[in-house]
Amino acid sequence: MDPQQTHFGERRVALDAKQGLVDDVFHKVADRYDLMNDLMSAGLHRLWKNMLAAKVAPPRHRPYAHLDVAGGTGDVAFRIARVGGKGTRVTVADINADMLRVGQARAGKRAEGSQLEFVEANAEALPFEAAAFDGYTIAFGIRNVPRIERALTEAYRVLRRGGRFLCLEFSHVDMPGLDRIYAAYSDAVIPALGRAVTGDGAPYRYLVESIRQFPTPERFADMIGAAGFSRVSYERISGGIVAIHSGWKL
Repeated sequence: MDPQQTHFGERRVALDAKQGLVDDVFHKVADRYDLMNDLMSAGLHRLWKNMLAAKVAPPRHRPYAHLDVAGGTGDVAFRIARVGGKGTRVTVADINADMLRVGQARAGKRAEGSQLEFVEANAEALPFEAAAFDGYTIAFGIRNVPRIERALTEAYRVLRRGGRFLCLEFSHVDMPGLDRIYAAYSDAVIPALGRAVTGDGAPYRYLVESIRQFPTPERFADMIGAAGFSRVSYERISGGIVAIHSGWKL
């Protein structure tokens, strides 16, 4: 592939054009984003996010500063704040203002909302000082970043020594039989469901295609290591539908 190009679903687009295309997708789906997650995954995304928050495991005996990237609606951040308790502060960074708007509205109605701060920011160029956070998460967002290597480098930069990077992302199904069922479901059901719920199936066609273009868990683990992280690992969940990737800044 031309180094100045990248994937936008199954299309090849200029690197500098992808972010605008992704923004358009999430502008369209922001208000129904969490509802669609429930419908598309039959509620499994809640379990996956609970597992992610449990791996963060913020200490309850001291202050803990966490950064959740591409988490505009607050779904992951609320969980981390709840696990950590009052000493945990979560900064939610998202490039999409509409997603942040939804998250801020939700925060106003939740007990954990006071522990969250919402910041409009690009994962490739975070507006935070080096070594500002104890932990970093990104859930279902890294595959939408035009330059994944830059986002990983930024994750490493903003973490303190001893800080942990965790990424929850769709992966490649590795269970015979389930792979064919999942592919058929993704192609036939998800875009149709998106059209029925949001009035537009195109964003969900892109999301299905973007999953298939994302690197294998092995390749993504190599990318995390190349960004400087140590003790890199990953765990396949639900037959490989998703994976949680981990790395430490040591």
